[in-house]
Amino acid sequence: MLKLARFLKNYKKEVFLGPLFKLLEAIFEIIVPLVMAKIVDVGIKNNDKTYILQMGGVIVFLGICGLVLALFGQYYAAKCGMGFGTELRRSLYKHINTLSYSEIDKFGTSSLITRMINDTTTVQTGVNMTIRLAVRAPFLVVGATIMAMILDLKLSIVFLVAAPTITLVLYLVMSRSIRMYRGIQKKIDKVSLLTRENLEGVRVIRAFSKQNEEIEEYNKASENVAKSSIAVSRISSILNPATYAVMNLAIVAVLWFGGLRVNSGSLTQGQIIAFVNYLTQISFALIALANLIIIFTRAEASSNRINEVFELSSKISDGANELEYKENVPVIEFKNVSFSYDEGEYAIEEISFQLNKGEMLGIIGGTGSGKSTIANLIGRFYDATQGEVMLYGRNVKEYSLNSLRKAIGIVPQRVALFSGTISGNMKWAKPDATESEIIDALKTAQAWEFVSNLENGVYSEILQGGKNFSGGQKQRLTIARALVSKPPILILDDSMSALDYATDLSLRKAINENLNDTALIMITQRSTSIKNADKIIVLDDGKIVGMGTHDELYDSCEIYKEICDTQGEARK
Repeated sequence: MLKLARFLKNYKKEVFLGPLFKLLEAIFEIIVPLVMAKIVDVGIKNNDKTYILQMGGVIVFLGICGLVLALFGQYYAAKCGMGFGTELRRSLYKHINTLSYSEIDKFGTSSLITRMINDTTTVQTGVNMTIRLAVRAPFLVVGATIMAMILDLKLSIVFLVAAPTITLVLYLVMSRSIRMYRGIQKKIDKVSLLTRENLEGVRVIRAFSKQNEEIEEYNKASENVAKSSIAVSRISSILNPATYAVMNLAIVAVLWFGGLRVNSGSLTQGQIIAFVNYLTQISFALIALANLIIIFTRAEASSNRINEVFELSSKISDGANELEYKENVPVIEFKNVSFSYDEGEYAIEEISFQLNKGEMLGIIGGTGSGKSTIANLIGRFYDATQGEVMLYGRNVKEYSLNSLRKAIGIVPQRVALFSGTISGNMKWAKPDATESEIIDALKTAQAWEFVSNLENGVYSEILQGGKNFSGGQKQRLTIARALVSKPPILILDDSMSALDYATDLSLRKAINENLNDTALIMITQRSTSIKNADKIIVLDDGKIVGMGTHDELYDSCEIYKEICDTQGEARK
């Protein structure tokens, strides 16, 4: 938790005033038993109704003051807690966006979502409750004990025995529950993962009639969370009865020994009532403190998970140079590039090629052959394990990420459209794009035909994930989004798989006509899509097994020939 204290720097006033008002509230609360003692020893003993009413008014006044102070304390605690949570989420989200694919892969999307939402809320609650109770509850315990000692030192021994006993109970319970809370958060990650997978893959699940199996798996994960939560709740539930048992025994001891001292004249009846009130205050304060410890324990477990994300820095450092578009040098060059995702087996190995301005490079190969890995290395979503990836004659590591990625229009395998309008999505690469530029890009991507038929044209709404469009329409829209800025480098990573052959052909012709200076990399599993490429790379198990034109590879590369023959694409 202390590592996250930096997010309180803008709420120093609230951090100070919140506990201060709760402390003042506790002071008024501690005074009440003394007034009660006076009412009994003076007012009731002497049958002085005026004195009783006056002291009753004092108690009401103290109660009103305590209420006002409590409201101010709650306000500042809530303001600080919500502000802390807002800044924590904002900073965590910003930090996650600085991580490379490698770091994100390490945690997993579902776990990051849980940490962003569930864990930050838990820590936020911990801050709120800490401000409200961390000062008030201990002060009541200590203050009530001191007041009892002032009233009668011998009888206050009961307090000095009761308080350490309850503290021991707290320690025994908390030492066992803290580990269990950490385990619960990991199990929540599992539930979050299943939720995300099932909601995103609902069509596939129904297509294979796997609803019952998925429901059963989800139920098991939920039951694991429930069982762990029940187990830790059982342990935590010992706190209240154990605390009450100790305090009730302490009250019995006060009444027993206090009665003896009243008989001997050492104490008054009012002081015994004050003792009992102070014991009750200590009881409630310790219960509140126990609940605070439970909340703080959960917050501590969540803060550790959040700090794990903050402590992980991106392996990809920003370069110092702006990208320069040079002539007479290859736009893209791979020099003996190898890459491993987990420092184990290479995903690609010893990859070397050059791509010049206006040329088209086709990359083809089976699933898992390393095609998308090459695309990710160009945009520095990952860094090469060995070798160099060069753009315009310089290593990509030397360029700033912003200037590097502005030069690259990439359409990934997985279609990603964002809720909003078509126009809003088209302006991602070029925020100042005009309507005519957007329409030109849509025409090149073969998307204008269906967009123009929409009621609002380019201002038509896109639902979350583009669910109001078909797979082929979404692919064409994502291609158009990459084309709006007319990037010098365009990477189509198997992004035409949902298009029919006629649309595929029209799209390729339009790109050749409208982006003839663009260095194009087309990653595909269709031989028809790349047969007219200036150069084709054939990958198998992460290695180049063939490089050349369509005709050259058809004669010299058995794997390429097999792909073409399988797809009915002989040498044409």
